[in-house]
Amino acid sequence: MDKFLLLESDASLTLYETVKELPILDYHCHLDPKEIYEDRPFENLGAMWLHHDHYKWRLMRAAGVLEDLVTGSGGDQAKFDAYAGAIALAAGNPLYHWTAMELSQFFGIEQPLNADTAPSIWQRANEIIRAQALSPRKLIERSRVQYIATTDDPADSLVYHDKIRQDASFACQVVPSFRTDRVLSIQAEGYADYIAKLSAAADIDIKNLSTLKDALCRRMDFFVDRGCRFSDIGIPAFPEGVLNNQAAGAVFERALAGKYIGEDEYRGFLGHMYVFLGGEYKKREMVMQLHMAVRRNTNTRLYERVGADAGGDCMDDSIPMGSLLLLLDAMAKEDSLPKSILYALNPAMIPALCAAAGSFSDVRCGAAWWFCDHKRGIREVLETVAEIGHLAAFPGMLTDSRSFLSYARHDYFRRIVCSLLAGWVEKGEFDKGAAPLLARKLCYDNTKELIGGGEL
Repeated sequence: MDKFLLLESDASLTLYETVKELPILDYHCHLDPKEIYEDRPFENLGAMWLHHDHYKWRLMRAAGVLEDLVTGSGGDQAKFDAYAGAIALAAGNPLYHWTAMELSQFFGIEQPLNADTAPSIWQRANEIIRAQALSPRKLIERSRVQYIATTDDPADSLVYHDKIRQDASFACQVVPSFRTDRVLSIQAEGYADYIAKLSAAADIDIKNLSTLKDALCRRMDFFVDRGCRFSDIGIPAFPEGVLNNQAAGAVFERALAGKYIGEDEYRGFLGHMYVFLGGEYKKREMVMQLHMAVRRNTNTRLYERVGADAGGDCMDDSIPMGSLLLLLDAMAKEDSLPKSILYALNPAMIPALCAAAGSFSDVRCGAAWWFCDHKRGIREVLETVAEIGHLAAFPGMLTDSRSFLSYARHDYFRRIVCSLLAGWVEKGEFDKGAAPLLARKLCYDNTKELIGGGEL
């Protein structure tokens, strides 16, 4: 891999050298704690690379690869070969860089992946996987990962987090995050069945809004006892207004009974619950993450065949800023606004998000998310935060990934950061002496502070 990849000058390379070996703090991802605990060696490169990575699946579909060679019955090598053919001409796609970086960093393979090199790369990588028994923990350790916050439902037992924590041989902290999507999706089919599961987990009979809140508080405490520092929400709907307690309670009881919930009352219920949850997060010093402007499972046939998180999600329309500001203001008036990070899948929202964040203490615009997580998108987020807010307060990079090789994305981010800052220095727009400090804050220190990482 070219040492100047994404670095535009000697100055950017020099700055990059100051941050490239920093540990990784991945405060939002979708890794499976069971896989981390069991630590089974991967069977081959296809299993390691393609079994969970919907980024790669989407690219393959876009290149015309049939579904059998994406998520279907095709063998691992056949799927790898199909990916090799797709990535070879994927100029400008971040996966082109991520693929080269992952092959270089984890296997020492410097050849570009294409149909001609695929057989030899498959063989060489698999020899290394077998000889070194490469497993989830080994990939985490080789990536210098200190902290992983997984994404977990309030009803989850967290049994594998407990098992990992009890294993002194593994230094990386693996902690849960409190993801409330299913709790708040009161229009979803089977909602009452989910609430029954949550009732059992909390040991509280949830029969009204008050008991729902009691159960959520009990589960929050359970999560915090296991190191939880982050909450998360990523449903397509966004609050529009805030129902009072009585009205929200009536909506919830009708949802429990399986009755129809209109869109306006659903969004008002969301507003009520967001304000409640924000206050509880603040009491526990948890960080609230809001993921906005996403449309889930847009391809019905794909969803029915493969399920959720198969690459069928997409950008949605921008969230009306009036709705976001109303919500943040409602929390602030109730002194229930916790430290918060705002993400938008629609890049048109980023300037407005930065402006909104600047109106409230402890609210930040987050990293370029998902379809925006590429060279231009990352630079645009950083530049917009710098122009409208304060770049030195940016919360840092995360993977948002299900792949154990995705930690190369932190290196990708660090290279882009250093190229951006060095460019400003070379143009006389920023102090050369301050650049290393700012680069370190963006690549590590701010995230460490965010998670309260004094003991890391």
